[in-house]
Amino acid sequence: MSQYFYKAKNLQGGEESGAMEAANQGELAKALHQKGYFLLSAESKDAAKKLTASPFGNFLSGIFGVPLPEKLFFTRNLAIMVKTGVSLPRAINILSQQVKNGKFKRILTQLSQDITEGRLLSACMASYPSVFSTLYQETLKVGEETGKLEDALAVLEQQMEREHKLKSDISSAMLYPAVVLGMAVMIGVVMFIFAVPKLKTTFTEMNVALPFTTRAIFIFADFLTKHWLLSLLILVVLIIGSLALVRARSGSRLRSAIVLRIPVIGKIAKTTNTALALRTISSLLEAGVPIVRSLQVASGSLRNFYFQQSLKEISVAVEKGIKMSQAISSYPKLYASTVFHMMEVGEETGETPDVLKKLANFYEDEVTADTQRLAALIEPALIVFIGGVVGFFAMSMMQPMFNMMSSVK
Repeated sequence: MSQYFYKAKNLQGGEESGAMEAANQGELAKALHQKGYFLLSAESKDAAKKLTASPFGNFLSGIFGVPLPEKLFFTRNLAIMVKTGVSLPRAINILSQQVKNGKFKRILTQLSQDITEGRLLSACMASYPSVFSTLYQETLKVGEETGKLEDALAVLEQQMEREHKLKSDISSAMLYPAVVLGMAVMIGVVMFIFAVPKLKTTFTEMNVALPFTTRAIFIFADFLTKHWLLSLLILVVLIIGSLALVRARSGSRLRSAIVLRIPVIGKIAKTTNTALALRTISSLLEAGVPIVRSLQVASGSLRNFYFQQSLKEISVAVEKGIKMSQAISSYPKLYASTVFHMMEVGEETGETPDVLKKLANFYEDEVTADTQRLAALIEPALIVFIGGVVGFFAMSMMQPMFNMMSSVK
């Protein structure tokens, strides 16, 4: 017998939560059914302990999550299987054997077991918020309530395809500068470890007077060679810290403000967040999620603090009876005038989801074009930067040689 923490609802809509012992979740569901409740979610006490036992594991899981292409593969194929009449537990079990990500494989296996025990798919996915976003859960929940799970999966597939394309376009544009910079760093490290110590030995033996820049290079080279393990540890910490900073969703007010104020990058950040917000709201409205809830879910899908906050405040305004176009017009520094003008047209014609979808397409194309322009600007700037570093290094090494030659004369 295991103890489960559960949430349940009765036929009158009242919710109840607590702890109960049962052999498995199926028995728990039966016991609650006898009391007039049906199970919404449940988690064993042992599972909760495992979840909180390793903060470091959770930290790494947050950084190295399930890739978007894996989730897109799952969603697309699940929609096909549901359409052809394959039962949900069997479909998910089959897909769990086809995905490559180990974490995702384990989650899908557990989902298949939970659904077999009588739980809803959206309720099961709520146990894995880092893998299945609130957008994913809400869309599936509406599909289950309306009996149109296939349509809900199709909406999610379209949403994820556009999101994947947007991220791929940004990554592709930044690939060349990243590779060039990475190779430059690697060559620099090799030079500091192997070439610079030999030059230092030569200059020391010849008792040559060294300028400040040359001494600084030699000090750094000594640190790398004598404390290579510490240097490697610092590099790993910097990489993991950077990834954590990029993926962080909360406590990022200062970072968001800095990003929005950087020339060129700030414009791309605004356009990207606008495109994601519009795409998410459009997908949720198309799936049948109420507009207030759509805005709340969309705010959670964004990473920029100011865009998150704007959608939360807009959802409050809409709940009070203000039109979404009117509410969004209060944020001219975040959203272009085109957004609330087109949104107003959508509200007047009753085609808000379609209008938002077209706007999202437009801004996603803008992000692609802006990112390519940024890459074109970065390439010459990177060449100048690397040339400057090489020139500084060369001059620092050549100057002692010139001094030595002058002393010989």
